[in-house]
Order: sequence, then C-alpha cells, then structure tokens
Amino acid sequence: MKVLLGVGLLSAMLLGGCSSLFSSHVEYATVKPESFPMLRAVGYAPINAQLGKDQQQKMLQAMKASKLDAYKELTEMVYGQKIDATNKLQEMVLTDNQLQASVKGAISGARVVKTYAVDNIYITELELDFEQVYYIYQNTNPQQTIKSVRYH
Repeated sequence: MKVLLGVGLLSAMLLGGCSSLFSSHVEYATVKPESFPMLRAVGYAPINAQLGKDQQQKMLQAMKASKLDAYKELTEMVYGQKIDATNKLQEMVLTDNQLQASVKGAISGARVVKTYAVDNIYITELELDFEQVYYIYQNTNPQQTIKSVRYH
C-alpha cells in the first residue's frame, strides 16, 4: 500500500514537473464595435425658481441645475432607471399607490453642445459620443479576445 502511494506521489510530481517544460504565448486582439451611437440629452431648469439674492445668481444656479438635469438624462439612457413601486389594497380597493425612480451611474466623455435661456427656462444640451467612451474605457479596462495561442 505504501509503495503504491509512493509511486502515485512520484508520478504526480513528475507529471507536474513536465508541465513547466511547455510554455505558451497568447496573442490578444482588441474587440472594436462596428458602429458607435451618439446620445443627446437636454436638461431644463426654471430661472426664477432658483435660490439667489439677485437675477445673476439665479441664472448661474439655473445653468448648473440644467446641466445636472442633462447629465441625469444621459445617465438614464446609458444605465436605465431603477423603479420601485408599491400598491396597497384594502378590501379590494386601491388605497395607496407609490412610485419611486432613481438612476445611478458615471458618465465620462460627454460634452456641452449648447446652453441658452428661453423665457424663464435655462436649457443645456449634452452629447455623448460612444466612440470616445470606447477609447476612454479601453485605456482603463481593455476589451480583448484571444487572437492566437502558440505553444513552445
């Protein structure tokens, strides 16, 4: 029994040692999509509803708020929305109906196309070119596929 165990252990060591005699070279290729979408989002903010001492401060606040609203729109397009809904029934009569939406994500590479005011509304237009997003992502986390494997 001990001899059989020793032979088995010796065989495992020899076979394990043989695997280091072979090495491999793996060549990777970058995976690039055929086309890239261009996303556009518009954000709105009422100027007079902003908190501020004078009209200039309200305008600056509306500019920031409309830009954030446009980024929220882009984030919804890229990541989607999380929807939480509850309905309560009492004696088969709807007594409470609640709906809550949220969005979470990071947007990189968006650019402001245009900002302007119309009447009492400040508007910001953003654009997100997914080709630029692709190159940003490739720099941090490359998407690759195995092109070839050579054993020596």
